Amino acid sequence: MEVKVLDFNGKDTGRKVQLSDSVFAIEPNNHAVYLDVKQYLANQRQGTHKAKERAEVAGSTRKIKKQKGTGTARAGSAKNPLFKGGGTVFGPRPRSYSFKLNKNLKRLARKSAFSIKAKESNIIVLEDFNFETPNTKNFINVLKALELENKKSLFVLGNTNKNVYLSSRNLKASSVVSSSELSTYEILNANNLVLLESSLEVIEENLSK
Repeated sequence: MEVKVLDFNGKDTGRKVQLSDSVFAIEPNNHAVYLDVKQYLANQRQGTHKAKERAEVAGSTRKIKKQKGTGTARAGSAKNPLFKGGGTVFGPRPRSYSFKLNKNLKRLARKSAFSIKAKESNIIVLEDFNFETPNTKNFINVLKALELENKKSLFVLGNTNKNVYLSSRNLKASSVVSSSELSTYEILNANNLVLLESSLEVIEENLSK
């Protein structure tokens, strides 16, 4: 599919680029997308939750009352989970929620995400640009020129660009990543995908393997 190239002022440069059908026009695999997004979100979890169990709470281990004759249930310790201040039964323990996925499946998921965005016409191709110094106002002007100031957008750079990245860092609705850092979740989470020209070659090279 052909997409026109815009400059950072939102003007048509008169040029068009051909997006690879093997990356931007495949039949989306919803299950691959689901698994890749699930893995991304699982990796964001710290897994540092912890509840004290019977052996960890403070308290005496002496038998608090005689075994028989009280008319109530037997009790051997104040740490009994049935008592206030006792240990937690099967409480959460620190753990990792991460899991592995096949590289080919992750590649398929990203191609599916790109194809979904292309089908919805939510991909913008922008010629490469840079700022002399980090400047949030300049980045906001780019968003306004592309009519994205009120939309969630993801800018994909071919190579790391510190000035552009720092200019966008204070904006909640917009984010900037390099093409090598792209994830399926980030692609789908954005309303509009802004691909800089230099990122196209890297994306197609990485996903056509």
